[in-house]
Amino acid sequence: MKRRAFLAMPAILAAAPSTDARIDDVRIEFKDYLYRAPYMFGGREVDRVTILEVRCRMSLRGGKSAEGGSSMPMGNVWSFPAPGVPYDVTLGAMKTLAEKIQRDTKSFTGYAHPLDISHALEPVYLRSAEETTRELKLPMPVPKLCTLVTASPFDAAIHDAFGKLHGRNSFTMCGRDFVRYDLAHYLNQEFRGEYLDGYVSAKMAPRVRMYHSVGASDPLTRAEVKKHLNDGLPECLEDWIPYSGVTALKLKLNGGDLAADLDRVAAIDRVTIAAQGKRDFQDWIYSLDFNERCPNVEYLLEFERGIRGKAPAAFDRVQYIEQPTARDLAANRGNTMFEAAKLRPVVIDESLTGLDMLLVAREMGYTGVALKACKGQSQTLLLAAAAQKYGMFRCVQDLTCPGAALVHSVGIAAHIPGTAALEANAREYVPLASAGWEKKFPGIFNVRDGWLKTTGLDAPGLCTS
Repeated sequence: MKRRAFLAMPAILAAAPSTDARIDDVRIEFKDYLYRAPYMFGGREVDRVTILEVRCRMSLRGGKSAEGGSSMPMGNVWSFPAPGVPYDVTLGAMKTLAEKIQRDTKSFTGYAHPLDISHALEPVYLRSAEETTRELKLPMPVPKLCTLVTASPFDAAIHDAFGKLHGRNSFTMCGRDFVRYDLAHYLNQEFRGEYLDGYVSAKMAPRVRMYHSVGASDPLTRAEVKKHLNDGLPECLEDWIPYSGVTALKLKLNGGDLAADLDRVAAIDRVTIAAQGKRDFQDWIYSLDFNERCPNVEYLLEFERGIRGKAPAAFDRVQYIEQPTARDLAANRGNTMFEAAKLRPVVIDESLTGLDMLLVAREMGYTGVALKACKGQSQTLLLAAAAQKYGMFRCVQDLTCPGAALVHSVGIAAHIPGTAALEANAREYVPLASAGWEKKFPGIFNVRDGWLKTTGLDAPGLCTS
């Protein structure tokens, strides 16, 4: 009882808007899928995924209730990298943590806005992560990033239910009419007197440019396909480009072997030039993602110089470079990105776990952020506001998000002004996990011109249930 009373306290510190709601129930379910083809990134190959699905029922003081839902891949390989620790151990830790987060979320008894629920519960979730580490005797602590990923579908389900309660799209409910505190409460005093509706567009973009992912081991041509799947979908890059009308390609690079990275980009560029030429399309772009594998910033600078010499047309098409070096920025303060960012925006992804790390990244020369639904709707909107205030480049990235998770990601990209593009690769690796969603949102799940259409995403909630 004391725990429930404690969790209710943050919700009553200020005058409560009549729109506030309380959590009545939270349910979870895990679903497992095998990839149709393995996906290599950061030197690791992934061939399966467990999806965490969350349902949340909320009610108003008058008794009206509504249920929301969401889901997110439990990307343990990405969010909980643990060399020498079996896949099932880190996945098991995330499942255990999800059950604790379910308990913690149900224990929040106050009436509040989803932003305030998230703000109050994040430290509780982090303590539950510590509890998980101790109970399972894990060889290393559950990282904060892993905790955010595990908690993200809970946060999204709360936002979805809250929007449905009020019959409004969740992205239109973050101004002073619904939220009791200004942004200084969640971020810092630079945001005093400001609210999220100054940074989140109530009107969504009609379409979002889609980044097609080229995994580090993906075949580029039909001749490179070693085992045919014969499932009706493309099996190599030269076929994916016309199939989806690809206009943007995210290149996964392994880092650590400069010659191999340069050769890979040059090969992708050759195949892309040929495939785009057949469809008479010229305006495509690239992004480069090293997934922290560059040993230092000197490697990245050498890569930039090398690619301009080996494939100058490819470098001219690069829109941004993502998380080149290790995610622990505090331990690698010497790897500043000032010189590299003069050529192209350098964005943080794995490192971005809160405003504190965004500020550290800015001090180190990073000029952009990768926003992700898997870090939570609340935090993503807050960091999107910070990125805009500080004039940083913005893109929305994937966690091989199928179904509801992709719908959520598209919503974020469509409502954050200045978003460059959105990566969407579940259609390549695990399309089965999106089964049924293509009927509801064909413009998102049946891409043929390289763009994700947002038709239907203006319904109440987040459209994730």
